[in-house]
Amino acid sequence: MQPHSFDYVRPQTLARAIQVLSENGNRAKVLAGGQSLIPVLKLRLANPRVLVDINDVPGLAFIEERGDQLRIGALSRHRDFEQSKLIREKYPIFSDVASVLGDPQVRNLGTIGGALAHADPASDWGTALLAFKAELTARGPNGARTIPIDRFFKDPFTTALRSSELLTEIRIPKSKAGDGGAYLKLKRKTGDFATIGVAVQLGLDAKRNVAGARVALASVGPRPIRAPGAEKALVGRKAGPTAFADAAKMASGEAHPTSDLRGSEEYKRAMIEVFTRRALETATARAGR
Repeated sequence: MQPHSFDYVRPQTLARAIQVLSENGNRAKVLAGGQSLIPVLKLRLANPRVLVDINDVPGLAFIEERGDQLRIGALSRHRDFEQSKLIREKYPIFSDVASVLGDPQVRNLGTIGGALAHADPASDWGTALLAFKAELTARGPNGARTIPIDRFFKDPFTTALRSSELLTEIRIPKSKAGDGGAYLKLKRKTGDFATIGVAVQLGLDAKRNVAGARVALASVGPRPIRAPGAEKALVGRKAGPTAFADAAKMASGEAHPTSDLRGSEEYKRAMIEVFTRRALETATARAGR
């Protein structure tokens, strides 16, 4: 099956991209890497009148620390995270994500912004960013606005972005001593969507007690979710097997998986518990670097 016909626009500036989106509203779709959008177009699940290719818009692809934040351009490719020394050394959770995304073609072309805007309930990037207090910048005809990651995902394949807006940047707190994170994904085969996914970000104090914790889950509901009960089970306790087991049980109970071709509800809950514990162990080891 082939897409319906559409007009193709390749703006050279951010202002022009926003103008085209504003003029066309829900009739327009944004093309970044195309790894989510192109299959949807071919299946005619989306039938835009205008395709807005933003690959020539400058200033949207970067990964760098500025002040007390890590700032990421929405047009950054998955491969950029695989190859970044900064990410490997200070934000390895993002290396985890990039390494399990699709195949080399997907990683070479796909972008973090496109993955977030697609809002798949199995989103690897969305789940990992929920493990941080991430903020997203959306730019539209009325300027820029900030969307907290906790408020970004609304329903399956639906976000807080307006039809006239473009996601341009992601910001998270800068990594500090005692921080560690991990993302683990259960999948049937290489390149598959997550059967379940677990993202963990911990902050440990000098005595190896958990000072801060965020736990997020993929493929267990209509959107990536946090597990606040699991987080509470960790904070103030020694980072170790007892706290991890308690938190893993809480995460399993907070999930809302459904039975499908990838596994039964019971199987997915069991795997959430196992993978949460493993992710906590990995995050703790990384926090000790």
